Amino acid sequence: QVSLAESGGGLVQPGGSLRLSCELSGRTFTSYRMAWFRQAPGKERDFVAGVDFSGDTTRYADSVQGRFTISRDNAKHTVYLQMNNLTPEAPVVYYCVAGSRVYTGLWTRGAFSDWGQGTQVTVSA
Repeated sequence: QVSLAESGGGLVQPGGSLRLSCELSGRTFTSYRMAWFRQAPGKERDFVAGVDFSGDTTRYADSVQGRFTISRDNAKHTVYLQMNNLTPEAPVVYYCVAGSRVYTGLWTRGAFSDWGQGTQVTVSA
């Protein structure tokens, strides 16, 4: 059974940076594509960024392109989301997700079977 443990959320000022981390346990990390989704209050969970098994291929939502960077350290079984130049917004929960090879190339919610508990990020002065 896959377990995903996120960390790194918190309060940050507009224009600031934050790095989220997510460690996978219970299964072989390199067997999973990894991604981050986010959910604002009253809205659906949206794709933010994804990375393939090796870390060579990444994908970003248009809204974060150029500001966020996803990466993975296969030796540490951990995926990261570096978020720069954050803009003011209500508390948003970021979810770390893991998906099998079956859905390679797909970055929708349904392509990821395992979800973390989420970590909240608030960007406010």
